[in-house]
Amino acid sequence: MKIDKNSRGTIALVYCIAAVLIAVLLIFVKKPLVVFPLIVFILWFCVWQLFFFRIPKRIPVEGNNNVLSVADGRIVIVEKAYEKEFLKRECIQVSIYMNFFDVHANFWPVSGTVNYYKYHPGLHALAFKPKASEENEHTCTCIKTGSGQDVFFKQIAGGFARRIVNYAADGLKVSAGSQCGIIKFGSRIDYFLPLDAEIKVSVGDLSRACESVIAILK
Repeated sequence: MKIDKNSRGTIALVYCIAAVLIAVLLIFVKKPLVVFPLIVFILWFCVWQLFFFRIPKRIPVEGNNNVLSVADGRIVIVEKAYEKEFLKRECIQVSIYMNFFDVHANFWPVSGTVNYYKYHPGLHALAFKPKASEENEHTCTCIKTGSGQDVFFKQIAGGFARRIVNYAADGLKVSAGSQCGIIKFGSRIDYFLPLDAEIKVSVGDLSRACESVIAILK
């Protein structure tokens, strides 16, 4: 199992705290009916952390015009919206919400060259709220595809997320389906796509990173 390189410190900290808690329970609490269920829960939490921060093996859907899912999660928004930071035009917004049990590694949606990247500090409100896109901590990345299309997306921190990792840099060449970063704990991805893109998802659909096609560019 491959673990995200930026999450190994978090996992080590969780395991150290878990070891201390288990030792305290075994030494100072003399009630087996209390101790053993708590130990089972702590061990389950440790295993869950490994799965949460793993980098799953995915085979990207082939197709030069496909916009792939950046993350595992549920589609919560499909609507027209004005992207005011970089594109400065009407787009189709598609948003994916990730819960606690989704893999939180993120992957490039298309192949091309990064032509814009910016990190924004902010709040940590619940990620499924509409205003989270602007008010929460987030990153903005735009990729220009080989055909000249701009694909703009945001990584948005959620109510419990406290760190966003993104490997973008201006001029970086990226490949669809390779890892672009990770968001720790509940969070959201927003796409801003050309108006003539053929949207392949609807609100309520489940998406899988690399394996789900969000849209097809004209």
